[in-house]
Amino acid sequence: MKNRRDFLKITAAGAIGTMALGSLGACSGKSGQGVGLQLYTIRDAMAADTLGSLKKVADMGYKFVELAGYSNGKFYGMAPKEFQKAVEDLGMKIISSHTMVEAKGITMENAKIMAEDHALVGAEYCVQPWVNDEDRNVEKYKKMIADWNKVGEIMKNAGIQFAYHNHNFEFLPVNGIVPYYDIFLKEMDADLITMELDMYWATKAGQDPVEMFNKYPGRFQLFHFKDGSEKNGPYYDVVKDDITSVGSGYIDFNRIYEARETAGMKYLFVEDDNQGNGLPFEGVNTSIDNIIAKII
Repeated sequence: MKNRRDFLKITAAGAIGTMALGSLGACSGKSGQGVGLQLYTIRDAMAADTLGSLKKVADMGYKFVELAGYSNGKFYGMAPKEFQKAVEDLGMKIISSHTMVEAKGITMENAKIMAEDHALVGAEYCVQPWVNDEDRNVEKYKKMIADWNKVGEIMKNAGIQFAYHNHNFEFLPVNGIVPYYDIFLKEMDADLITMELDMYWATKAGQDPVEMFNKYPGRFQLFHFKDGSEKNGPYYDVVKDDITSVGSGYIDFNRIYEARETAGMKYLFVEDDNQGNGLPFEGVNTSIDNIIAKII
């Protein structure tokens, strides 16, 4: 995951780094109303041809995008308003952005800059997507979350909702506690930080998303739909070799989607960390077809 960390990093100096439920149920044909794509899924293509890649995504029927390319005040090398226009000219909308807030600490000045840039690009959410290996202990988790609550307040003042995206390691018991439940959900201010639940990673860690929604209703405004072909686990190493297109694996997305109101879901995104195993556009095309035909 080092490449992901580097890809999401904002700069060394920046050390902190509608269409909602109604439209989701209103899909017909290949309209894609309410379906988003996490652009990390096509990161190599975005780096090679940003505008051409966005057009391919729009042509598939995706209506929302979640970004993973913020650095030095720009998104994919473009000024915020320029990138927003490029997306909206294709009939899509920017909903959220994955951006690292480093565990070593934050400054309020940099948090404000980040919030301002994300407001300019039209994002509704800014998402913390990762915790580095060396920071996965109780003490550092608590310190990070205290800092993230401060970032969340700054984001809120700019009209942005801060969020956290999980993998599987947050569910690994540490000293008798499960960090995701006993630290993250407990110590995150629910008004300042919402959860973006990645169904693949949660399932790999032996968790049942629907049970999570029932236990913590309203805490999961963002969904990541990502499927797996191998039903095994639970395991906590970030191994992702079996990621496959949504609807092509074993995860019961119908059951998860039916519980969306309990979860508090507002948006869902397709993501494939493996870029479709070399066929990223084919993979995300299969995902949106399956979501429209089988799930929503």
